[in-house]
Amino acid sequence: MPASDDSLFGPEHVQVYRETAGERGYHWRGTTILLLTTQGRRSGEPKTTPLIHRTDGDRWVIVASKGGAPDNPSWFENLLANPDAEIQVEGAHIPIHATIAAGDERSRLWSLMVEVWPAYDDYQSKTDREIPVVVLTRRQSIP
Repeated sequence: MPASDDSLFGPEHVQVYRETAGERGYHWRGTTILLLTTQGRRSGEPKTTPLIHRTDGDRWVIVASKGGAPDNPSWFENLLANPDAEIQVEGAHIPIHATIAAGDERSRLWSLMVEVWPAYDDYQSKTDREIPVVVLTRRQSIP
């Protein structure tokens, strides 16, 4: 019997999401998931990570929490090195540009994200770093 969507994690989550165009894996533990594919800052290889997201208008919002670890997740470091990446939202593959929210915008977006994943507040209390809130905006395709 296949694993339920709620049990999906890491590489298995990515594989099932891709194979089903998000039919399995998009809805996960009461949230919604996108797949973020960044370029590895050292390897140059594509790296894909399933992440909780919300939309804010025509943008997607994700949080670089790493469960409250003292360092940022690799995918975030990859975006700092190259903010142009791709997301998969259900069956759609979308080229994006990432920016880091700051000030009032960060506070507003943090609150939106905590609504869908209250553990983010717990993660923040575990670390001295301010957990980054990342905004993903659709890039226009180059003709």
